[in-house]
Amino acid sequence: MLRWFVFYGMYLLAGVVALAVLISAEHWTWDDWTHNTAETFANTSPALKLVGFLVYISLATTFLPLPTGWIVAGVATREAAVAAGWSEETLAVLMLTTLTIATIGATGSVIANLTDYHLFTWMLRSHRIAKVRSTRAYLAAARWFERSPFWILVIFNIIPIPVDVVRMLATTHRYPRVPFAAANFIGRFIRYAVIAYVTYRFNLGWIAVVALLAVAVVLGVMKIIPRAARKFLSRIGQPQPR
Repeated sequence: MLRWFVFYGMYLLAGVVALAVLISAEHWTWDDWTHNTAETFANTSPALKLVGFLVYISLATTFLPLPTGWIVAGVATREAAVAAGWSEETLAVLMLTTLTIATIGATGSVIANLTDYHLFTWMLRSHRIAKVRSTRAYLAAARWFERSPFWILVIFNIIPIPVDVVRMLATTHRYPRVPFAAANFIGRFIRYAVIAYVTYRFNLGWIAVVALLAVAVVLGVMKIIPRAARKFLSRIGQPQPR
């Protein structure tokens, strides 16, 4: 685990340094982003967009639940032009854009999900947390997971819902890291490829970005509200001291 966290820290540091170097070459001004945001984004180098994309995705862990769909759509817009000229609409450009974004995004997600894997493993060293393995709910979920762990991970990485429970289940089940990483890569590659293809192919532009960001907010709210409601109800149900 220590080796992984050292690698992750050095990896993020390298990404930040690369971003700093690329940003220093852009010569932006404050007015560029306040008055000509779309044009400034379009004229920003593809390398900067893709490195920023990779770093952001790599940070999107369970413990830092950053939404990812919106930024995938963002780098897949015609304005981003991460694969070729500004307005080319050939099949080659479409496929190259899709493959580039899906590959980089899936790689970043594997890094983030492996970080979750190691963090969950570290947490399970606590006897209090490790007791979850003896609960009925866990034993039932483990039996379900054992049927096809690889493809369950693939499917839950494709569908746009929070998958932290499945990653936790894989960790508590001691699922090997290599197939875990492979399943995460395949699932996220498919998800990001679909988003990138649709965004670029139909020239959805910022509509796709805003829509996917709104979906992420709704899913986040749906995830938070039940927890808050349970805490509130549990406090109401507790006897008040006299």
